[in-house]
Amino acid sequence: MFAALIAVLGLPGQLLLFGNSVPVTLQTLGVMLAGSLLGPRLGALSVASFLALVAAGLPLLAGGRGGLGVFAGPSVGYLLGWVAGAGVIGWVLRFTGPRYRPVLGFAANVIGGLGVIYAVGIPLQAWITDTSLLVAAGFAAVFLVGDLIKAVIATLVAAGVHRAYPQLSSRPSAALR
Repeated sequence: MFAALIAVLGLPGQLLLFGNSVPVTLQTLGVMLAGSLLGPRLGALSVASFLALVAAGLPLLAGGRGGLGVFAGPSVGYLLGWVAGAGVIGWVLRFTGPRYRPVLGFAANVIGGLGVIYAVGIPLQAWITDTSLLVAAGFAAVFLVGDLIKAVIATLVAAGVHRAYPQLSSRPSAALR
């Protein structure tokens, strides 16, 4: 279901800013929600399932992109970072205890949804586009405000879901998911 959510968040399209070869999309919001609601293992697996469908050729990325070619392009690091990012978000949230804490949820979304994704995406973008890390980081800075807004939205949505379904965090297996 979260693979479908990530695909749907790509429907509004993509936006290329300031000559950046990596588009701005809403799909990172789905990655943050997957980690926040499914936990580290299932969150990462749902994102990996989405990427497997993209690799199989389904045009699920924003702008109708799909196929193995997207994994040879400048955004491959960000796509691969989605898997690790969802896992890290879920892992950080294991420490919230039986209740979801929005402050920790926001921190998890920033650490996993921005930090981890950027840490994988920037070096691979620099390598593929044959630019310096500084130039690739400059391109990534364009995403920062939008990604922070997505982190806030993901935190608010996750807080609402956890409030509506408190058993989501309190199940003994929740820490292992």
